[in-house]
Amino acid sequence: MSLPITDITDITDRVVSHAMGLGLFETVNKNEPKNAPGHGLSCAIWTERIGFIRSSGLASGSARLVFTVRIYSNINAAPDEAIDPEMLNAVDKLFAAYSQDFTLGGLVRHVDLLGAHGVPLEAVAGYLLVEGGEYRVMTIVLPLIVNDLWTEGEEA
Repeated sequence: MSLPITDITDITDRVVSHAMGLGLFETVNKNEPKNAPGHGLSCAIWTERIGFIRSSGLASGSARLVFTVRIYSNINAAPDEAIDPEMLNAVDKLFAAYSQDFTLGGLVRHVDLLGAHGVPLEAVAGYLLVEGGEYRVMTIVLPLIVNDLWTEGEEA
């Protein structure tokens, strides 16, 4: 059973609280950073896609919200061989949190783990230049399915 949702911000806050609750990150931001993240493991979360999905067909619209959850580590962090294992550990902990709290405390229908409505939960590794610094990143695609997010109006 879903709790009443004020807006997408409630869901964003829950996604951020999952990341913060792990205790792995120096910072967790609610936006893609314009400035270089700190020297420890950092996380940034933002909404990447928002759209309607086919659902109940009643007088409300269900949605697919796709969040980007990006983990950052400075490539100059020492020791070098610890960077990827630390990031993989963070991805593992986040995936476990999303799998165990499948409805994010009742705010969403489910985390679309297997991609029934599009891209599944996944993580992709890479490198990123931010404000002149280079970072190792793991970018997580977090698809959420939300029941009855918007009320549909009637034509006059």
